[in-house]
This record gives sequence, C-alpha cells and structure tokens, in this order.
Amino acid sequence: MPEIRPSTEVDLLRQAYEAFNRRDFETVLNLMHTDVDWPNGWEGGHVHGRDAVRSYWKRQFEVLDSTVEPQAFTTEADGRIAIRIHQVVHDKFGALLADQVVEHVYEIRGSLIASMEIRNQPQN
Repeated sequence: MPEIRPSTEVDLLRQAYEAFNRRDFETVLNLMHTDVDWPNGWEGGHVHGRDAVRSYWKRQFEVLDSTVEPQAFTTEADGRIAIRIHQVVHDKFGALLADQVVEHVYEIRGSLIASMEIRNQPQN
C-alpha cells in the first residue's frame, strides 16, 4: 500500500468531509482553489470554480441527503490522494437511494483542493 501523504493534507481532507457532512459548505469551499475542478456526481460532468460548486451543492441538497465517511487514505503514483469513502444517500422523503463504497481522488496544490475525481469501484 502506498505511503500516506503528510498529515496536513490528510487533515485538510478530513476537515472538508466533516464540514460537508455538517452542511457547512462555506468551510469546504474555502479549502478549495478558486478555480477548483469538481465532479458533478449527481447530474454528470464537472463544475469549475467555487461558485459553481456552491450552486451544484445547493441544487443537490434540495432533493438529496447524503453523508460521506472517509475510511482509508492512500497516495497514488501521480501524487494524488485517494480516499475510500462510505457513501449513504437518501431522498428528501428518507428513502435509501445508495449505500456504497466509492473512491474520491484529490489533487492538492498549495494547501488547497485543486480537483476531485469520483471512482465508483475503489482500486486495490
């Protein structure tokens, strides 16, 4: 298993997940580059920039309720950080839509999140 990045980057990502699960989106957005490249896992494609991520999350959380819990952090060969995530998604009526493990892969630049990729099946 690849070596984990310095704890400051892992701490940054843990802080982002904790804030996201509290729906403290402004804290998460402040951990991102202003021109962040973010996957639109709900509608498809990508959004670019903090304002676009904020707008995407606003739309998403009008109809969905999700939590994402980091389970394991690894460093990929290209230097990005991969995180095994337990993701649970409900609709606004409480019906379970997804309970799965996915992988989020981050590029960190200058102590800020520059991009994120979603992989549906974690790689071994």
